[in-house]
Amino acid sequence: MAALRAAKQALRKEIKQRVASLSEQEKRRQSSVVSQKLFGHPKYVACQQIAVFVSMDDEVRTEEIIKDVLKTGKSCFIPRYRSGGSNHMDMLKLNSLQDMETLPLTSWNIHQPAEDDDSREEALAAGGLDLILMPGLGFDRSGNRLGRGKGFYDAYLERCIKHPRGKPYTIALAFKEQLCQDVPVDDKDVLIDEVLYEDDK
Repeated sequence: MAALRAAKQALRKEIKQRVASLSEQEKRRQSSVVSQKLFGHPKYVACQQIAVFVSMDDEVRTEEIIKDVLKTGKSCFIPRYRSGGSNHMDMLKLNSLQDMETLPLTSWNIHQPAEDDDSREEALAAGGLDLILMPGLGFDRSGNRLGRGKGFYDAYLERCIKHPRGKPYTIALAFKEQLCQDVPVDDKDVLIDEVLYEDDK
């Protein structure tokens, strides 16, 4: 267990350095390529209820995706991470882009609904999700994901699996620099269905 934790920590450090070396322009370029791939993806086209992460500086930008989700009339849900050492996360309904801009900023400098905001529908109470777009630090081509070590998404997917609608399809969005040969995982790490990134095809 300690060896696995150490392997994950070393890989997190290596990927963070690789992503940190990308210019803002390159991050935006790759984000645009990945977004276009997603917009043509059959699972995205068909989905009605979708959860989208709000991107941090070292993640594929999701602003254009959130705009597209709202524009095409799909229901858009974004994460609210519970603070204080818990791995609890809810996916709460986002009503519009203006709504997004009025949300408070967290210590990670991302917008999310306030802790005491109980006016929004939670995705699982609103019939479940068809698709979850997954953030992460690293991914391999087998669908293994290296998160930030907090376990938010693994815990949320466990809740989805117990929901009558079942586990949603999961697509990770990645910069090329976040791809690894093998991501070290244990049995608590949930596999991702697909990783979208800019490839040479």
